Amino acid sequence: MLIAALVAVGLLAVWLAVLLARRTREVRSVREIGERLDAVAQTGDLAERLGPHAAEGSAGDLAQSADRLIARLQQENTIRAEREVVYRRLTEAMHEAVAVDRNGIQLANARFAELCGVASPVQLVGRSLPDLVHPDFSELLAEHLSRHLAGQPAPERLEVELRAVSGHAVRLEFTFSRISYEGQPALLVSAVEMSASRDVALAARGHGAAWEALDALGEGVITTDTAGHIVYVNKAGETLIGKPAADALGKTLLEVIDLMDEGERKTLGDPVRQCLSTGGRVHLGRRGMVVSGDGEGERSIELTVSPLRDATGELSGTVIGLRDVSDLRGLTRQMSYQASHDALTGLVNRREFERRLQEALESAHEGGQRHVLCYLDLDRFKAVNDECGHTAGDSMLREVAALIKDAVRDSDTVGRLGGDEFGILLAGCPLEKARQIADDVVRAVADYRFVWKDKIFNIGVSIGLVEVSRESGSLEDLISAADSACYVAKQQGGHVQVYSARDEAAARSRGEIHWLQQLQAALKDGRFELHSQPIVAVDTEQTSGPGLEVLLRMRDDTGAMVGPSEFMRAAERYRLMPHVDRWVVQTALAGLGRGAVKVAPGRSLCINLSGQTLGDAAFLEFVVDCLDRTGVAPERVCFEVTENSVITNIEHARRFIGVLHGMGCQFALDDFGRGLSSFANLKNLSLDYLKIDGYFIRNLASDAVNQAMVTAMIKLARSLNFRVIAEHVEDMGALESARRMGVDYVQGYQVGRPQPLALA
Repeated sequence: MLIAALVAVGLLAVWLAVLLARRTREVRSVREIGERLDAVAQTGDLAERLGPHAAEGSAGDLAQSADRLIARLQQENTIRAEREVVYRRLTEAMHEAVAVDRNGIQLANARFAELCGVASPVQLVGRSLPDLVHPDFSELLAEHLSRHLAGQPAPERLEVELRAVSGHAVRLEFTFSRISYEGQPALLVSAVEMSASRDVALAARGHGAAWEALDALGEGVITTDTAGHIVYVNKAGETLIGKPAADALGKTLLEVIDLMDEGERKTLGDPVRQCLSTGGRVHLGRRGMVVSGDGEGERSIELTVSPLRDATGELSGTVIGLRDVSDLRGLTRQMSYQASHDALTGLVNRREFERRLQEALESAHEGGQRHVLCYLDLDRFKAVNDECGHTAGDSMLREVAALIKDAVRDSDTVGRLGGDEFGILLAGCPLEKARQIADDVVRAVADYRFVWKDKIFNIGVSIGLVEVSRESGSLEDLISAADSACYVAKQQGGHVQVYSARDEAAARSRGEIHWLQQLQAALKDGRFELHSQPIVAVDTEQTSGPGLEVLLRMRDDTGAMVGPSEFMRAAERYRLMPHVDRWVVQTALAGLGRGAVKVAPGRSLCINLSGQTLGDAAFLEFVVDCLDRTGVAPERVCFEVTENSVITNIEHARRFIGVLHGMGCQFALDDFGRGLSSFANLKNLSLDYLKIDGYFIRNLASDAVNQAMVTAMIKLARSLNFRVIAEHVEDMGALESARRMGVDYVQGYQVGRPQPLALA
């Protein structure tokens, strides 16, 4: 019994010893867990885990619970760190100036640093915000920061002035918001640049001489950031967009204005976005039109968007250049209209008519369409000019042009091709229908009576027709065929004639051989005569310049006087013009040399030269020889050449003009402005005078377009040091207008009619 009791006591002791040992191990394990947990708390190493180091049992359970807590803390810490990174990046990317303050600046973006006058936001970290403002605002700002940080009531906005940077004080409006930053209370401070009058636009202009220089520019300048938001507008830019800069800042260009294609009236894309995406310059040319956002105004503009880059080459925004070209474009439209329309009748001119005819010819060749070309020549027009003067002739031409236009369809083109010659392009018209329209025109002109003062004239018209089809030749072939048909109609008296090569050959042979014989006889028998018309200086004290122009006439075999318009075509066709011009030059210089041609001292005699003559290489030597034989001083001679003759024979013309001008002869460009084609050649020729074409002068007093054209020609002449002659000055209104506009010399019926030269 005793032995059994002793054994039980021994077993109990062993069991207690085992329990004590296990407890001791658990206590030791718990102590180790506590030490490791304390180390984690001190080092912040949330990657540490306690479970692998703990024994089983309650200590192991405790370690696993601690590991779950550490993992959760690690996850929250990672999320917080990621939020901090996103927050910093968002703050740095914001256009507005932003800083985080907690007893000193903790974080700031580039815009905030720029306003504070430092190069990098890092330079602001740790600095006291009140130390950055003017001392007058320091204490007030510190009070606001303290109250907001403590969560006490305080105004959300405060206007302050920063310390002057480079002599320029910046006024800012601070806005405060209480936030949690890095787990502690902080203030989010946003800043908006202000001026004393709270006008953002004027504040943007206070940035020294550079901004003042931009404001002084006549062209609009707008800058944007990389998001396309406007950050600056100069004064000219405000005018062009129709808004003050304050209303535009922070918006995109297309939120401020509408951009349209002026020609098509369609909305254009966003050039700023295009520039930002491509990194290259975007130029709208002269097709852009600005429509202000309120829709109350339109301006024609040239717009260029160029990329702005910082010192490292990174894209930092764009600069938009705006130029108002409304006036220039209006003048361009006027010039374009004038270049394509006849100033006298308002019909399209020969150049525009030929352009449209070329388009019709191409449509016939490519698409098989059929059109009809009509060539019209007025009958008995010369009688009106001879009896009543050019003013009456011009008036009649205007009325006849209106008659022709009324007789055709709206889709047809009527053009003036020459003095009394017209063209009609009947688009998509069968030949039989074209004959009917031509007959209508003939009847309308035949029924027309032109009344001038106490005289009444009836005229007629001859019309040649040629079909424009797939089989048609070149443009020149078409016009020549229509002209030939018209010639046949005039010769046969049938008024309307469809082109036939056989009829043309017969008629031209009869008609032109007749004039060829007349010209040859005139050269042989001396039937040419010279007339002269005075050229008068507008300034009565002017003693130099052209004084007379010689004009050519011919007597036919009956003794009747014939004007150059009658025989000039045949002379050019049979290349007789160099012979005719030689006779004119030799006769005129001989008369001038012996005193038969009276020209005031210091004034010169004007002689016209044809294109064929300018192209004659031997003519220069002939003129020099005439000057030597007659003893006429070169400075007493002025040769008149036309735009077309110079351009057609440019190399010969340049040599001819250069040599004789070097000897002292003067040169005038005749009929200037009719084609507007010689501008590029003027500065390369030794010219002294521009003789403005009579089309622009006859109605100068009443025609605003002609006035604009003449003004432009005079301005061009002045820039090239040329003096200006106005021909066909036939009434007092034209004379006064020419004098007022700055013309140097005038010629026409108002100052003197042509008179025969007595050369004997």
